Amino acid sequence: MRSNEDPDDELSVTPPKTWATGVPGVTHALQYSLGQTSVRRTALTLLNVNQDKGIDCPGCAWPEPAPGKRHRNEYCENGAKHINDEATSRRVTADFFREHSVSELDEKSDYWLNQQGRLTEPMVKRPGSDHYEPIGWDEAIGLLAAELRGLGSPDEALFYTSGRVSNEAAFLLQLFARAYGTNNLPDCSNMCHESSGSALMETLGTGKGSVSLQDIHDADLVFVVGQNPGTNHPRMLSALEETKRNGGQVVAVNPLPEAGLMRFKHPQKVRGVIGRGTDIADQFLQIRPGGDLALFQALNRLLLEAEDEAPGEVLDHGFIDAHSTGFGEYASHARQVCWDDVLNATGLTREEIEAVHARVLDSRKVIVCWAMGLTQHKHGVPTIREIVNFLMLRGNVGKPGAGVCPVRGHSNVQGDRTMGIWERMPQPFLDALEREFGFTPPTKHGLDSVNAIRAMRDGRARLFVGVAGNFVRASPDSEATEEALRSCRLTAHISTKLNRSHTVCGETALILPTLGRSDKDFQAGGEQFVTVEDSMSEVHVSRGKLPPASPQLLSEVSIISRLARATLGEATPVPWEEFEADYSTIRDRISRVVPGFEDFNARVAVPGGFGLRNPVNERRFNTPCGKAVFTRNEFTMLQAPKGHLLLQTLRSHDQWNTVPYAMNDRYRGIHNARRVVLVNPDDLEELNIADRAEVDLVGVWHDGVERRAKGFRVVAYPAARGSAASYYPETNVLVPLDSVADISNTPTSKGIVCRLEPAGRPV
Repeated sequence: MRSNEDPDDELSVTPPKTWATGVPGVTHALQYSLGQTSVRRTALTLLNVNQDKGIDCPGCAWPEPAPGKRHRNEYCENGAKHINDEATSRRVTADFFREHSVSELDEKSDYWLNQQGRLTEPMVKRPGSDHYEPIGWDEAIGLLAAELRGLGSPDEALFYTSGRVSNEAAFLLQLFARAYGTNNLPDCSNMCHESSGSALMETLGTGKGSVSLQDIHDADLVFVVGQNPGTNHPRMLSALEETKRNGGQVVAVNPLPEAGLMRFKHPQKVRGVIGRGTDIADQFLQIRPGGDLALFQALNRLLLEAEDEAPGEVLDHGFIDAHSTGFGEYASHARQVCWDDVLNATGLTREEIEAVHARVLDSRKVIVCWAMGLTQHKHGVPTIREIVNFLMLRGNVGKPGAGVCPVRGHSNVQGDRTMGIWERMPQPFLDALEREFGFTPPTKHGLDSVNAIRAMRDGRARLFVGVAGNFVRASPDSEATEEALRSCRLTAHISTKLNRSHTVCGETALILPTLGRSDKDFQAGGEQFVTVEDSMSEVHVSRGKLPPASPQLLSEVSIISRLARATLGEATPVPWEEFEADYSTIRDRISRVVPGFEDFNARVAVPGGFGLRNPVNERRFNTPCGKAVFTRNEFTMLQAPKGHLLLQTLRSHDQWNTVPYAMNDRYRGIHNARRVVLVNPDDLEELNIADRAEVDLVGVWHDGVERRAKGFRVVAYPAARGSAASYYPETNVLVPLDSVADISNTPTSKGIVCRLEPAGRPV
């Protein structure tokens, strides 16, 4: 398989950083921003991003402090890059598509495609053509609507979203899809935090996290497990710094040492500019990939044994007796954990685990934060269930300063789900839609992202609509995904910038360019704003500040509303034209459909918006039994045969989602290259592979078929023994479509068994 990447002949490696941000973070943010647009536009975006009534940064879902407590520069390095990457002055016009064929663009790297700039007018690739050409909005929407009406069944259509979509657009998309007749609403959450939702729904009765920003500040102990906040949500480091300054402690659990979790130099404070900054992690557990389940099983056994030695002084029997079920069976199961298994699975020593246990005993308020390092494993759901067990044992659920904290990546991925972007929305939500809009939504469960790829591959789905995101590069098994998209009759993408999903086309392909978060949005009813829900269930306004990148752009709300009118006609009594003209009318309907959004327009007008109530924090658990559920989770250990490693995919510091902003990973010391694989020096010696050797990565799975990613450079790096790490989307080819997490169906991108072979060896 070709690489689709820029050459990496200039690879250079420097020692990994031992701290994050500081003046260099500010410098890099400004350098990138000013390389994309003018000083004036840069200032306009940065002074408004994450401010009340300003632009919600699309870079991550980490919450902002309350109004009045926000810094004038309430953004991080990567947020500044992201907002000005969108605000770029570069433009992709019809002339660009005349000069570049689809085949030529398909050979370009993700970096090159993104750097071309904002899309400016609707384009179509017609059957048999290798070029996009201009098309008017009416014709484009009419073409897509005609294809939708011509399908044999509504279930032959797929409606995909990323978490960049606003609450208003997400609500309209799911409303349109269900009025059309399908629950095929795959989204990016299927590929990242679906395991979190599955585990939390089963154990606590809600799929969301239970903590607030203030809880992070007030916690005695915060676990940061399987995530890299210094790169993926750097403003989390400010919150952890506050935890430390309030006397709390932090335990980091990760196969790689991450600079931000070592030391943080806050660029907005004197101590972060001229001082040493703040040491974040009090203890770093360098765990083997997938060993987190065993770690928390061991901690839970230690807690039970400590209770045996001091009855009534360790466990919170008041919580366990009043608010949980299954404790007795769970406790019997947990006592059977074998220490040899734990040490083999984690790669840790017993002394390290017992040191963490001592910190837990000294802490009355404990939070566990996690991200894809947990969710993208076959046993991701059991791992998160075991974390819930761990927190419940000492009553660290539903009280201030304690709880579960899945850290989402996209800025509104949680809001999309709240608005109904899910292929399995519960019946009460569908009933509310029926009462409000007068049609009966389909009840048959739809397709998630992995099953959508299978359906396209097998000919059961023939039309794909993507709203934001880059489905081709976000998905596993790159060859299978590309083949699936190319088998469609039509693919359509509502996008701000060019990406690989535009070059992997159906027989007919549409590019429908849309406004970005930074763009002003004027409709018939005047200037509009949208809303988002962050990772901690705070709902607030986002309002663009820049003139649109092109007069031909439509908002996501406009495109969806016009498509719905053209497709459905008078089939449903939904006022699509009214929705397009005035987004407050959408919020009025949301307030009557979605629990917690009552008086939506009035409440979101309050500075900072409003928080959604989480029943867990009232110690109400919406499980079938009405209580929090202890679960028994069988021990699982990832094993690689001799001569193989456990590979995890990750993103570089200079990257947002699938989009690289540079060919560097500054904190890890990688420069001018992305096709690299990070391996512990002792493993390289054992494998007889030289540092900087060029290798192919060969993924091994039980289907007997090996998958190969060609042309990677080995870099000796302090990774956990027996593991390796490499960047996605370059390594998505190694993740088989059928290698998914139990229950959640999330691709297992953090647990790939692979070996390194000299590059160019005959296959």
